[in-house]
Amino acid sequence: MTDEESKERAIRVWFRFLRLESRIRSAVADRLRAIGLSVPQCDVLTTLTEAEGISQQELAKRLYVTKGNISGLLDRLEQAGLVERRSIAADRRQYAIYLTAAGREAAERAIALQHQLIGATLGKLAPEKLAAFETLLVATRDLVRADRDREAAATI
Repeated sequence: MTDEESKERAIRVWFRFLRLESRIRSAVADRLRAIGLSVPQCDVLTTLTEAEGISQQELAKRLYVTKGNISGLLDRLEQAGLVERRSIAADRRQYAIYLTAAGREAAERAIALQHQLIGATLGKLAPEKLAAFETLLVATRDLVRADRDREAAATI
């Protein structure tokens, strides 16, 4: 394969990957909508199943969103009765975020829906193909991180 053919293939794979990611997001969003959740709301609830009682700031950091974005999301989730904010004794200006019983149930339903989608898609790949796919994803992630780090270093 020539350098030009390799470059063209890389571009084709890049756009296929982006379209696949878009289709996956759409499939997840459709399933979550059926149970009354958005993708960002699901992200909050499922993160809290792993790290309940974290601060809004830590939650925003884990989800790669701004504190302003997480505040609005939490407002809506709190109004829906899915989360509650509790004052942190050491710093009353901060709140720890907890799931309510309804929030835990919604998170569990959302996780189950995603597991069903995974089973219907990636779960159908042969184990060796899934392992190869994971290897390629990790390698690509590492290349993207390295590029980001180079860009950040260049702006300093």
